[in-house]
Amino acid sequence: MMLYWLLYPLRETVSIFNLFGYITFRAAGATFTAMLIAFAAGPLVIRFLEKHQLGQTVRKDGPDSHLSKEGTPTMGGLLILMSVLLPVLIWGRLSNRLLMVVFLSTIWMGLIGLLDDYLKVVKRCSKGLVGRYKLAGQFLLGIAMGAWLCFTPVNGDEAPRPGVWPSVRTVDLADPGEIDIRSTETTIPFFKEVRVDLGLFYIMFVALVLAGTSNAVNLTDGLDGLATGVSIISILTFAVMAYLLGNVNFARYLQFSYLPGVGEVLVFAGAMVGACLGFLWFNAPPATVFMGDTGSLALGGAIGAMAVVTRNELLLFLVGGVFVAEVLSVVIQVAWFKKTGRRVFRMAPLHHHFELMGWSESKIVVRFWIVAMILGLLGLTTLKIR
Repeated sequence: MMLYWLLYPLRETVSIFNLFGYITFRAAGATFTAMLIAFAAGPLVIRFLEKHQLGQTVRKDGPDSHLSKEGTPTMGGLLILMSVLLPVLIWGRLSNRLLMVVFLSTIWMGLIGLLDDYLKVVKRCSKGLVGRYKLAGQFLLGIAMGAWLCFTPVNGDEAPRPGVWPSVRTVDLADPGEIDIRSTETTIPFFKEVRVDLGLFYIMFVALVLAGTSNAVNLTDGLDGLATGVSIISILTFAVMAYLLGNVNFARYLQFSYLPGVGEVLVFAGAMVGACLGFLWFNAPPATVFMGDTGSLALGGAIGAMAVVTRNELLLFLVGGVFVAEVLSVVIQVAWFKKTGRRVFRMAPLHHHFELMGWSESKIVVRFWIVAMILGLLGLTTLKIR
């Protein structure tokens, strides 16, 4: 299945096979493969969902414009997962632990979302998977992922012995040895010289990042194409970071932490972007299929895992600013209503507020995409600005 292992060893005989040694080539291959699978499988998945009447249930207290979406096929996140699975297996180096961490995180979160959708759509349980069980599944993944990264060597040397308590250290970027990063460290945006070593608390930190990101994307998934487009931008941002930080020359030039092997995550990112673009073909307004929790939790798991393996977890607040705003709007709305009995927004999450202000759905989606692009570009500037 893996073209790298099958064809790259033949490069001395057939020189064109040398292309499979380039991450960028395999990432492009994964992108196009995922897109083609999504385009081909999309109509089949939609017909299957329609045949079994697996349609969306619209909240009655939502905007009136959403009532016409009642019954639109949901669980379309299956199309995203299907389109990602094969390209990663074909184009990726499955021996790369960071690639597998991101890949398995996405699949795990997608399965949690699938169970939630199944209970809501098939079993007609209005609340779907009980919240505490959903969080338990998300935290279980985060704890396992955090522990693996915590006790696995970053640079292939001897196994690290992480400290117990968090600490902050300042590094000398002029010293080539300081380009390496410890297993339990994270970076601070715009402050390259400062690294926070979370010690054993890093494990819970990873769990919080994964659970928070997946639920944030889930809240954002309320308009046709909104979560898909914003997710594509976030994934592309972290893909660029993974490629640059996984190359020792770029890392040294940028005076950033060198992360051996993280460049392979670019292949996964390519597959994910291709799958999302293929899904967006059917999800663009007016959508003929919704991703459901299957897709939104999977996308959140992918973005969160990419932030973790690139050691840019805190940068999620900037790159994923749209997701953060959606979450904060819900938190503020609930807290203020409980305290005063009044609402801050006309409706939460934030995109519904703009709907009730009279903005068209397409205008909201495109403007949120633009904001996400600006935030993504700002996120990339942190690689150079300090």
